[in-house]
Amino acid sequence: MLLPRSADVVVIGAGAVGAACAYSAARAGFRVAVVDQGAVAGGTSSACEGNLLVSDKEAGPELDLAQYSQSLWRGELAEFGHLWEFESKGGLVVSARPGTQANLERLAGRQREAGIDVELVDAQDLAGHEPQLAPGLAGGAYYPQDAQVQPMLAAAHLLRLARTLGATVHPDTGVTGFTRSGGRVTGVATGRGAISANAVVNAAGTWGGAVAQLAGVNVPVLPRKGYVMVTEPLPPMVRHKVYAAEYVDNVASSDAGLQTSPVVEGTRGGTILIGSSRERVGFDKQFNPRVLAEMAGKAIALFPFLAGVKALRSYSGFRPYCPDHLPVIGPDPRAPGLWHACGHEGAGIGLAVGTGALIAASLAGATPAMDLAPFAPERFDLHSPDPETEAAHA
Repeated sequence: MLLPRSADVVVIGAGAVGAACAYSAARAGFRVAVVDQGAVAGGTSSACEGNLLVSDKEAGPELDLAQYSQSLWRGELAEFGHLWEFESKGGLVVSARPGTQANLERLAGRQREAGIDVELVDAQDLAGHEPQLAPGLAGGAYYPQDAQVQPMLAAAHLLRLARTLGATVHPDTGVTGFTRSGGRVTGVATGRGAISANAVVNAAGTWGGAVAQLAGVNVPVLPRKGYVMVTEPLPPMVRHKVYAAEYVDNVASSDAGLQTSPVVEGTRGGTILIGSSRERVGFDKQFNPRVLAEMAGKAIALFPFLAGVKALRSYSGFRPYCPDHLPVIGPDPRAPGLWHACGHEGAGIGLAVGTGALIAASLAGATPAMDLAPFAPERFDLHSPDPETEAAHA
């Protein structure tokens, strides 16, 4: 497709977040052009599990955004749920020790005060939720709001819906810079030409920091690598998304080293997805069998039947990590005309549609459904940069 010379809004990034921004902006009546350096859903959206979680989030802005996004996935987008295999499977978080269970109960209490539906589960009742779980666990918490989608389908169909509203999508069109008038961003320059626009949305995922740098602003998004294993198809064995309570700590951690915690869930096709790992190794794609061995061992400890199951394949990808564990959403006053929608780390699929709706409201000059202040791009200029962040962007 020919590149348009102009648009109301250019969205950089054709993953789930960029697709949601394009859909919401087109739905709000804007002429939208989406550009991506690669294929649709070719980045993080092709290397994740498609989680829509509330269970792993502490009470605060990110949990609020997760709840808002859930209201959209289950509300105005519900009629399209079959397109991206929306599955309201619920999540079960389990604890191996009484002390861990006590921490989980305190977290659940704070989440409940924030409006989350959570049910504490005694040790003797865990088998009623998941009959294949290992015995001897201390307890758990059940979150009926946790859900899953097929992430590549979500990105592709959100873009298809945006196209029905007039948007255009341009893969293999990398952004090389921004056009400006005075200090204002007025469009993008690409390897295929320039597009002028009233607004540009940086939804470039793990490349969000590099895109921001092209505009001369600091948005310290870093890649955080993670693996997923896929088993052979099986009869239904795992009913929910099940993970150990330490997964919540790993999500909130800023440690650059390798962290693994067991996450196990079934799919409609019968395969079982096994995670999870996190490590900051830049964009190093080198395969590390030690990580998979550690993940497999912890998954077997949680579900012993997995010891006799074959793993068909594994994949890895990079999640867009921000040092304060909050995404970057909203207009950038340091570069007027530039908006950001990136830095969601492993929660981007679940938070995508809420992010897109907030961006569209902001573009339209309306009051967003949530306060964008906690996600403000300029917040990073108020703190001393992390040395590792500086090194990564040097």
